[in-house]
Amino acid sequence: MKPLRWRFLYLVVALLSVGLAVADEVDRAKPVALPPATRDRCLKTLRAGLASDEFWPAMHAAEALTAAGTGPEVVAALTARLPDESNDQRCCGLARELVRAGNRESLPVLFEVLAEPTSIGRIHAAESLYKLGETGDGELLGDAFRQIEVAQLRLMAAASLARGGNAEALAWLRGQLTSPDRAVRNTVAFGLAGLGNASDVPPLAKALAAETDPLARAILTSTLATLGDAQARKALAALLASKDPALRVVAAEAIGRSRAVEHQALLIERFDDAVLDVRVRAAQALLVLSQPAIER
Repeated sequence: MKPLRWRFLYLVVALLSVGLAVADEVDRAKPVALPPATRDRCLKTLRAGLASDEFWPAMHAAEALTAAGTGPEVVAALTARLPDESNDQRCCGLARELVRAGNRESLPVLFEVLAEPTSIGRIHAAESLYKLGETGDGELLGDAFRQIEVAQLRLMAAASLARGGNAEALAWLRGQLTSPDRAVRNTVAFGLAGLGNASDVPPLAKALAAETDPLARAILTSTLATLGDAQARKALAALLASKDPALRVVAAEAIGRSRAVEHQALLIERFDDAVLDVRVRAAQALLVLSQPAIER
């Protein structure tokens, strides 16, 4: 009888352990309360970013303000800037954020840039279409996907097509994670953050284990965190404290995207960061975490 009694006790302990583990797991889909003063500071930070002379942080601030429900404010700030912009890369950023904020009249700009063979903005156009989930009729993106001599354009076109449901493009994109070219692997990881699932975690973890470049490791870690990897989610805290501002930017955005709610206090500390883009991404992440999770 004694062995049976011990087996019963072991079973009880095991069940209790499982129960405690489940109880300790955070419900990441639920919004995390944000004090009104902190929310106001987030919006103040983003509005300052939108008005700044630093172009890409301004676009990131526009993205965050739209997500916070102030799309009309973004449209009012950016509409007059688009016709006067001569740089195609920046045109794509402006058009993308205008579309995201509700002004779909700017969407053709992205396809026009993508269609121009000599434009320096084609990669930005494909990336913007990926971020917006827009493919048009798919022909221009299909042409870009076949541009094998321009790796980054092909990668972003594949990501955009994959987001539109093209299984062939997604399979090809996943296959590029083993490329010897670090820039290619970085772009694949970036794309899979919005396209991947649990099946992508092992190959991404393998790529991370083999990677030595700090920024590439940060990108892989952010994607793994977004796809639900607990170890990667934990690692975002150290990245947010990095001396390298690029790593802090990656980490701040990823904390919001991965619903790493346990890092909320660390994001608040970044209000005083010396780098505008870090402050913008931290404010964005705080607002994202204060809202219910959006199904991917």
